[in-house]
Amino acid sequence: MPDEKTRNLPWWKRTTVYQIYPRSFKDSTGNGIGDIPGIITKLDYLQDLGVETIWFSPFFSSPQTDHGYDVSNYRDIAPEYGTMADCDRLIQEIHNRAMYVVFDMVLNHTSDQHPWFLESRLSRENPKRDWYIWRDGKKSGGRKPPNNWKSMVGGSGWHYDDVTDQWYWAQFLPFQPDLNYRNPDVKKEMFDTVRFWLNRGVDGFRLDIINTIFEDEQLQNNPFAWKLFPSEEDEKSLFQNKIFTINHPDNFAFVKELRSVMDEYSDPERFLVGEIAASFDTLKKYCGEEVDKNQTNGLHLVFLFQSLNANLNASTLRNIINKYEEYFNEPYTPTWVFSNHDQIRRISKLGNDLVKAKLNTTLQLTARGVPFIYYGEEIGMFNHRLPIKTAQDPVALRFRWYHQLLVNLLVRDGSFSLNRDDCRTPMQWNSSLNAGFCPADSKPWLPAGARYETINVEVEESESDSLLHCYRNLLRLRRNTPALHSGSMHVLEQPMNKKTLLTYERRHNRQVVQVWLNLSNKPVQTDDAKGKRSLLFSTLLDSKPLRATSIYLEPYQGIVLELREGDS
Repeated sequence: MPDEKTRNLPWWKRTTVYQIYPRSFKDSTGNGIGDIPGIITKLDYLQDLGVETIWFSPFFSSPQTDHGYDVSNYRDIAPEYGTMADCDRLIQEIHNRAMYVVFDMVLNHTSDQHPWFLESRLSRENPKRDWYIWRDGKKSGGRKPPNNWKSMVGGSGWHYDDVTDQWYWAQFLPFQPDLNYRNPDVKKEMFDTVRFWLNRGVDGFRLDIINTIFEDEQLQNNPFAWKLFPSEEDEKSLFQNKIFTINHPDNFAFVKELRSVMDEYSDPERFLVGEIAASFDTLKKYCGEEVDKNQTNGLHLVFLFQSLNANLNASTLRNIINKYEEYFNEPYTPTWVFSNHDQIRRISKLGNDLVKAKLNTTLQLTARGVPFIYYGEEIGMFNHRLPIKTAQDPVALRFRWYHQLLVNLLVRDGSFSLNRDDCRTPMQWNSSLNAGFCPADSKPWLPAGARYETINVEVEESESDSLLHCYRNLLRLRRNTPALHSGSMHVLEQPMNKKTLLTYERRHNRQVVQVWLNLSNKPVQTDDAKGKRSLLFSTLLDSKPLRATSIYLEPYQGIVLELREGDS
């Protein structure tokens, strides 16, 4: 039977997204910093890889204290990355390749060097004063913060300014003051900024910490909570239940207003994906309510971070899939994220095991939802442990004196790093000094990663069983197989191999595709091989998983099968 709910999905539901951290992708000038012209020289590589959408971490004007996430001008380009003409050319070159462009939009805060904030702190009467959140302090002389609110990175989120004898609120780092969206002028300016980039051809936005836009207007204290560190589903941290500073109810109305701005544009339709840590119920609420079989009226997508630290075992991944399908069934769409610019690279969480990385990739690119690939994942770039004393990451610098204590408290298996530099090292293009990111006689802003001499694009191009070719083959298969990019999804129970096998089925109209993943270190053989099936993909090139009456999988092997018509 045709699957009516998965027919003719919008492009953004079918796409695959590749994240570029511009500072680390390709340096075209020899100054050791990646830039827009360098990215343009590598667009053919990305097109050949098979990704369809490129998300860029910010390259707006910025002091670069947080490497672009501290914006000083939303409508201009930081000179180290290029010019506005370079940016326009980048957008055009991507569109020329029938690909899409997503920009990172930091709506919550600006840099403290933004002209708006510099004006705001001049006096309490300044016209820009109410563009930020300024409040009197408490106790004698007002030298205590207005309330107990803590920032996302620890310590009070309030910062005293002796020029005007008031405190300003910053949800993240002190040099990133929060904008005041209760001021209609702020909202109008930022919505017009979104339109500015949509008019230049941007196809969507990744919204940085979008769940922190609004705080409690009455400045009520956050309640106490017995929880030190946050999780993917729970914002409680630092012994606070942050109900008045994170996921405030006013955020849900805000994202619907922002969605209405996006809906002013079509051909193609534009989309929003939000960075949010919350429960499934809250995440779904950010996506709004169903308006037709393919659409909701909130954010188009939200990052689902439950996969970030998921163990590679059948039970864990089956539970995640079932949760995603329960909460994000059509017209909602899940996302599949295993790495990003704030996280340890996925392959390092898998013990730098290439076989496991291929299996993980098979899941990411065949499950229902939108995959987000972090630059270098496709070649297996490791997390590169860098000394905390040389950190450029402002979060690492903030905690450098008790870094090891925090690491020991958080995790003991090496799957956590406070220094985000570790996952932001230069893209590894070849075996030359500096991995081909910049000339050999240049000094890159961060050193090239571990084993770049053998883990790089040039080497893996020549190896048919490389991780790079695994990505290419899966991306090509996904793009050419409607059941994989638009089909429904159903987990198949394996009573005899429940602890080792994860199997699911994708359906689109009359096409039926099955994915079999052996998530164990032992071979698995099953007699559940009825009907005529053809092998579309295997993580192991030389294996023969289809037997006369069974399927045989090597340890950590994944395969994709198509069931022929009449056999489903």
